[in-house]
Amino acid sequence: MLSLRCHSIGKCSILVSALLAAMAAFLAGRTLSAKAHVPAVGDSYKIPVGTALPISLEHTLSTKGSAKDQAIEGRLMQDVQLPNGDVLPAGAKIRGAIVDSSPARKAGTASITFRFTSLEVGRDSIPLTVGLRAMAPYSDVQHARTPYQDSSGSPAGWASTLQIGGDIRFGDGGKVTNGHHRVVGQATKDAGVLAILEDDPGSPCDGWPNAAPGPQAIWVFSADACGLYDLKDMRIAQAGNKAPLGEIKLVKKDGDINIMKSSTLLLRVVK
Repeated sequence: MLSLRCHSIGKCSILVSALLAAMAAFLAGRTLSAKAHVPAVGDSYKIPVGTALPISLEHTLSTKGSAKDQAIEGRLMQDVQLPNGDVLPAGAKIRGAIVDSSPARKAGTASITFRFTSLEVGRDSIPLTVGLRAMAPYSDVQHARTPYQDSSGSPAGWASTLQIGGDIRFGDGGKVTNGHHRVVGQATKDAGVLAILEDDPGSPCDGWPNAAPGPQAIWVFSADACGLYDLKDMRIAQAGNKAPLGEIKLVKKDGDINIMKSSTLLLRVVK
């Protein structure tokens, strides 16, 4: 994995050049087109550990309305290019179920545990085990899709937008930079972003399985996005990256959990 941390201008230039070269090669070899290879999957098909999957929830998750064993689903929001040349297409459905739901009683603590277990590609289903890297409500998605600078008169797709977590996306096909003006990724023409994930030491995302090489599809998230965004009084009690693998538990103080439809999750394959 490329390191993006440096301590001098010279070193930064070398690292940024290496990142851009890696992304150019990656995009040249993996550019999505009508000829993109969607996998013919079976029981033995595996999505590489470390692969990021940006999804949008297809319904509400609530400790008042969600019951144990209730089915849940989401939709993949960006084409995911795998190292072997396969493409997991945007729009593919990810499915799972509620493991446990505990409503708040008298303004007490509420919790909900769920897991995703398969990704549907065409008529086939790929088994998977994923953890939760980052999550945000739909209002954040809308904000990330709205130009943050005056772009009146500019062609569609040229506008700069602010990713969830603070990175700046400079239009379709443009660079993506962080708050220190360092290039961390490349914008795609399907409104997404490809970036090498940054797991800051000591953060909740430090030490995650990371066997998938190259830039990852992260859609509206920043390269270092980690944890919950604008979900008041809620926290990730269990991310699913440790035993029991794949079980994601959210906890909220003083009231029930109500995660609205179209909220976005950045999942990552852990097994």
